[in-house]
Amino acid sequence: MAGIYLHIPFCESRCIYCNFYSTTRFDVWKDRYVAALCQEIRERKDYLKGELIHTIYLGGGTPSQLSIAQLKTIFECIEENYDLKQCEETTFEANPDDLTLEYLSELKRLPINRISMGVQTFDNRMLRFLRRRHDAEEAIHAIECCRKVGFDNFSIDLIYGLPEETPERWKSDIAQTLALRPPHISAYCLSYESGTPLDKMLKKHQIKEVDEQNSLSYYNLLMKELKQAGYEHYEISNFCLPGKYSRHNSSYWRGIRYLGCGASAHSYNGNERDWNTADLKQYITGIENRNRIFESEILNGTTKYNELIMTALRTSIGINMNKLEETSGKKAHDYCLKMATPHLKTHKLEYTNGYLRLTPDGIFVSDDIISDLFIVSL
Repeated sequence: MAGIYLHIPFCESRCIYCNFYSTTRFDVWKDRYVAALCQEIRERKDYLKGELIHTIYLGGGTPSQLSIAQLKTIFECIEENYDLKQCEETTFEANPDDLTLEYLSELKRLPINRISMGVQTFDNRMLRFLRRRHDAEEAIHAIECCRKVGFDNFSIDLIYGLPEETPERWKSDIAQTLALRPPHISAYCLSYESGTPLDKMLKKHQIKEVDEQNSLSYYNLLMKELKQAGYEHYEISNFCLPGKYSRHNSSYWRGIRYLGCGASAHSYNGNERDWNTADLKQYITGIENRNRIFESEILNGTTKYNELIMTALRTSIGINMNKLEETSGKKAHDYCLKMATPHLKTHKLEYTNGYLRLTPDGIFVSDDIISDLFIVSL
């Protein structure tokens, strides 16, 4: 099985925390971008060597900035070039204010069966601070519209640890989320990515970062409340109702191959990773001239081992130690268990039925544990 990721880099406005590639200047580029994206989809059809497509993900940017006609063109191109008879999940990222009843009704006619929307918070003051385009009422309305047109599989993103965060405000966000009961929730601690307006505000002391202890308490509260509400904590930042996990994102954590098309999109074929230029004009003109602009790297044994550790340990399943030995050798297998021993003794890790996984206490120090298990060279 394999996946397809399509990057749609258009945003009506930029959020102050985002460092994903996007542009707000796209009026004259949209149609040319869709044409270039379809051309890349056609030209790279052999990249996955005929593997059946299991998942498709349209991310961004803001895919909901595309018209239904443009989306239809993209899906027709995919269907003409790839075997989709076993495609289980097609996810479409969107801003809540784009998800009108009319737009969702049209999306439902396309091969889309999952919506992912960036809610972030239900606090209108913080939404304005983050420069989100929607307000809490629009987010709630978008969720209602999803259900009304028949999208029973959707996800919302939440951010905690916002400037001036308080337990009361975060509890309010969790309560509102549980009242809406989305099938899937992704929750992230606010990060200050270099070069973003948010990071510049922090360096100018215009805002104050929430300290680590408080961030951990917010995360702990989230885990407790969602567990009591029946959500499965299947990955460090992801929670779902039974059966509603993100199949596409799970494929990344399991090392499944995927083709990435569009500006800045990454691809992975098991031995090599490549990524397109993060420049809209360069991407379009390069594709139009049959000269795709990209970079690539061959993954050596050390890189493959470290990536498996980093991704698998974030999941509730953990690291399949038999698979680790098959892909990286007995030396790497033994090294991993040796470095895990101190964390097993402190019950931050557990090793059962051939799987090494984080315990609830280990989740709070996951970055340190993952770093300890990394290897410098095989």
